[in-house]
Amino acid sequence: MSKLTINSTLRMNSGYEIPMLGYGVYVVTKAFEAGYRHVDSAAVYRNEEPSAAAIKRSSIPRSQIFFTSKVPPRGLSYARAAAQIEASLKLTGLEYIDLMLLHAPYGGRESRKGAWKALVEAQEAGKVRSIGVSNYGVQHLDEMELYIKELEKERGGEGKGGKIDVGQWEIHPWLPRRDIVEWCEKRGVVVQAYCPIVRGRRMDDPVLQPLVKKHGKTGAQILIRWSLQKGFVPLPKSVTPSRIVENADVYDFELDAEDMKALEINAYEPCAWDPTVAGLEE
Repeated sequence: MSKLTINSTLRMNSGYEIPMLGYGVYVVTKAFEAGYRHVDSAAVYRNEEPSAAAIKRSSIPRSQIFFTSKVPPRGLSYARAAAQIEASLKLTGLEYIDLMLLHAPYGGRESRKGAWKALVEAQEAGKVRSIGVSNYGVQHLDEMELYIKELEKERGGEGKGGKIDVGQWEIHPWLPRRDIVEWCEKRGVVVQAYCPIVRGRRMDDPVLQPLVKKHGKTGAQILIRWSLQKGFVPLPKSVTPSRIVENADVYDFELDAEDMKALEINAYEPCAWDPTVAGLEE
């Protein structure tokens, strides 16, 4: 990977670029001042409108800001997903949404397939530029490949079923999700990592502390750097202006192979919800 900067991007299957450092919404204006250009929001968290307001208040061209939202996790269906996209566009006043995700894999197969179809149609119409999923387990991803093929037949050919551009999961050294990451890497799906700093709960961890001392960086900075070097798109959150700035100050050092190996932890310890383990009929 070439030298990382705050302007580094990854190319998605859609052909668009996604900034590698994102910001999980709290204080968006301060994040823009710190150099962030990627805002992650969700309809269920009711933060689309304030995020969009911050985009409009800023002097940054809309084309340089990457805005994500998500279809709520409960009650998935074609009609509800299509309606949510329209509602998000109206609420934000944006001409397009850079990335729209299905927030979680609940509702059963037909509901997931219908919601995905709504995303594909919105992408084709230019309402959203890239599409994807959040919190899907490998079982849901494998299923999705089947109904993408079904949609291709139903809608008239190759590509008509859409492609997964991005997947978003809680990922950090204590929840590396290697099976999901491998699935995505084989298909060119960009991996976003929420809770990349584990909600601050691991800062005193004996695995992390030697790296903090070695590099003279905070635990949060080490974890964000780990995520970037893994090729992920980390989405750190903070309400503290100084930490918003600090979390972007991760480009003047590099974790070496030994450091990265130290953070290869064989654990499965979520700090947030975990829909990836849901059954296909939930």
